[in-house]
Amino acid sequence: MSVTSRRRFAAIALASVAVLATGTACGNDSESGDGPITLVVDVFGDQGFGYEELYKQYESEHPNVKIQERGKGLGLGDYNTRLTQQITAGAGAGDVVALEEGTIVQFYAQADKFVNLADHGANDLKSNFLPWKWEQGLTPDGKVLGLGTDIGSMAICYRSDLFKAANLPADREQVGALWPTWDDFIATGQKFVAADKKHKFVDSATNFYNVVLMQTAGAGSGHTYFDKNNQLVVGSNPDVKSAFDLTTKMISAGLSNHLKSFSNEWNAGFKNGTFAAIGCPAWMTGVIKGQAGDAFAGKWDVAKAPGTGGNWGGAFLGVPKSSKHPKEAAELVKFLTSAKSQAEAFKKVGNLPSSPQALSDPAVAEATNDYFSNAPVGKIFAAGASELKPVYLGPKNQAVRDAVENALRSVEQGKAADAAWQDAVKNGEAAGK
Repeated sequence: MSVTSRRRFAAIALASVAVLATGTACGNDSESGDGPITLVVDVFGDQGFGYEELYKQYESEHPNVKIQERGKGLGLGDYNTRLTQQITAGAGAGDVVALEEGTIVQFYAQADKFVNLADHGANDLKSNFLPWKWEQGLTPDGKVLGLGTDIGSMAICYRSDLFKAANLPADREQVGALWPTWDDFIATGQKFVAADKKHKFVDSATNFYNVVLMQTAGAGSGHTYFDKNNQLVVGSNPDVKSAFDLTTKMISAGLSNHLKSFSNEWNAGFKNGTFAAIGCPAWMTGVIKGQAGDAFAGKWDVAKAPGTGGNWGGAFLGVPKSSKHPKEAAELVKFLTSAKSQAEAFKKVGNLPSSPQALSDPAVAEATNDYFSNAPVGKIFAAGASELKPVYLGPKNQAVRDAVENALRSVEQGKAADAAWQDAVKNGEAAGK
């Protein structure tokens, strides 16, 4: 999403906050005890969370409830800034709010401004979530801040037509076999750019940095920029340095299209078909389809990612105490995060469930995606999901991540990798204080 678009959406969102503050949307004072109530659900992202049909179902089953969704199309950064302001102010947030995995930790310190979902029976639902996902939704003292929606199990999405034209295998099994390691992935990219002078191999270095970092940290330290005591370790965590070094190696090999994720240029890269592969957590499939459009249906496919496992992305749903209808909002959260609802959201936008029951549901496990050449996306993304190891993300994870990504983009623009690493540490530590 471009800066202009983000500002436009942010302006719309802030206008909505002003409306809410006057009591005309969330918890409308005109709603009588016997009349219908409106529950506002705040989400983020170009594709939203895929809940449209689920809202209709819930409203039909609860005639006293009307649901209004806000935020679809709003970038995570702008969304989180808005939500932070609303939670701090104790006004303006929706009755139900999405909390992204990289930012939920920052709200642990404000748990007193959220409904403890355990007071509404959430603890009885613990087995409905992967153990590590359940733990991420808990505050240090055991309150249930949010119930999990999706996870971001890893794969690589690639343009099979461009691979074939570059004399590389195009079959997804053969493609996955090209890169058992990330070094093999880079070597494959070098073969691609040697054969194809019109396209770059990957969209951006920063996307692959995050894929590699989350995989490496999951198998290693278990954290990224902050340890589990919330101490800044951006310069001392070997997993961060390892992912940074591998990414700069990718840049120096000439593989990156130098696009900033969710920018206008990145969106145009899909529409114009300027790159051949992208790091692809499950939710990315919906983004690709939405940006590339019908012209590229059947030209994209999905293959196994290098290395083992890894998770990038996913969210939770929580209820701010500012809601005038906390009981009804909590019931809606439980409905939207149920195994059945998670499976429905997966079919709608590709968000991989965090529920083991949903992951084993044939509607998920046996799912194929016709846009991605009928790839068995359920099998590819669900494989090993139950064995994923959580990565701890500290309270200012997003700010530090932005600083490190900016350093990587400077390498794409010609800065020496060693100097960029020094910038990443310096600016990352400043952002994390």
